[in-house]
Amino acid sequence: MDPTLPVQTKSTRKYPRDVRLVQPAYGFAKRGTDLAVCLLLLPVVAVVLSGCAVLIWLEDRGPVFFVQWRTGKAGRRFPMLKLRTMVRKAEQHKEQHRDHSRLSWPDFKLEKDPRVTRVGWCLRRSSLDELPQIFNVLRGEMSLVGPRPTSFAASTYSLPQTERLEVRPGVTGLWQVQGRSDIDFDDRVLLDVQYIERRGYWYDLEIMLRTIPSILSGRGAA
Repeated sequence: MDPTLPVQTKSTRKYPRDVRLVQPAYGFAKRGTDLAVCLLLLPVVAVVLSGCAVLIWLEDRGPVFFVQWRTGKAGRRFPMLKLRTMVRKAEQHKEQHRDHSRLSWPDFKLEKDPRVTRVGWCLRRSSLDELPQIFNVLRGEMSLVGPRPTSFAASTYSLPQTERLEVRPGVTGLWQVQGRSDIDFDDRVLLDVQYIERRGYWYDLEIMLRTIPSILSGRGAA
């Protein structure tokens, strides 16, 4: 399939899907690339994380890392790591802001979230808060490229949406380079399914390279 083809939308999406068989060699190559890239970047990531940790602690004394249970491959839940960008106990205040979310439930995102700290805003804008997920990749819970894991359980998904649970979730993916967090869940699922049906080694590499300008632009990140 030509990668220049337009993205499918709700109105053009057809079921059943046209599946392209994925060779076993792709799985080995993908996992090998994940490990090689993460191990290569680990010394640099450790230095950056140390600097970010100091800034987080100086502004708002408390835990540096934020651990949130996410839904991964086959619906399995795992603890995803992030740098803490909000005030302590921010999750306890989520429900009271639910009606102001700019994305439809079960997604949740505020236009100007009062829970986000000043350092946290910078970390989100630069996507540095996602750096700890290198350890999720090393542990095999995530991949560098794949559908973004959701905070809500697989039981929240409709049956067609569960297709995104066929693969290991990613640090980045097709919807990050298309619109990042400004896309509603239903539309993100369509992009995730498009990725799953087209996935391959060179396609993964293309998405990783396209992630760089997306991060630098800060589009949809904060």
